[in-house]
Amino acid sequence: MLKEVRDCRVCEAVLPLGPRPVVVASTEARLMIIGQAPGTRVHATGIPWNDPSGDRLRLWLQLGREQFYEDPRIAIMPMGFCYPGKGKSGDLPPRAECAPLWHERLLNMMPNIELVLLIGQYAQAYYLNDDHKTLAERVQAYSQPQRMPGERYLPLPHPSPRNRRWLSQNPWFESQTVPLLQERIANLLF
Repeated sequence: MLKEVRDCRVCEAVLPLGPRPVVVASTEARLMIIGQAPGTRVHATGIPWNDPSGDRLRLWLQLGREQFYEDPRIAIMPMGFCYPGKGKSGDLPPRAECAPLWHERLLNMMPNIELVLLIGQYAQAYYLNDDHKTLAERVQAYSQPQRMPGERYLPLPHPSPRNRRWLSQNPWFESQTVPLLQERIANLLF
């Protein structure tokens, strides 16, 4: 299945850097991280979250690079598997073809997934059918201490340096939600 994903050429004609699907999956996976789409650095290396956003995400999860990339219990699947190109204020949104084409098939091959981190608006819009109007409302609602331990889906803000403003306006996220997240990850992987 991973070879089939990596050989995908559905969007080839519209990808500025060509296709290079980036995904990490294992039948042993217990944690699924669903982000947006690879940036140029990730496209160049083929390593997901291999950028400052990934550094912050690993800090939030209290996972070192080695475990993050080598632990078969951690799967990583973006909404768009290839770099979508540059827009006016950053990268373009993930290509819409990837998630309907690949997500369900890949998730079906990973029956042990207990926690799915939905990072950013595209993953949250695709997987959550809720009525929260803002990212802050959504993250707060899903990360309550009484709800988080059993929740399958956990929405998170994107850990991009571009989100410094959101993080500074919502200090509760790093002071309250991140410790709960770290506890959940520790219970899941250690």
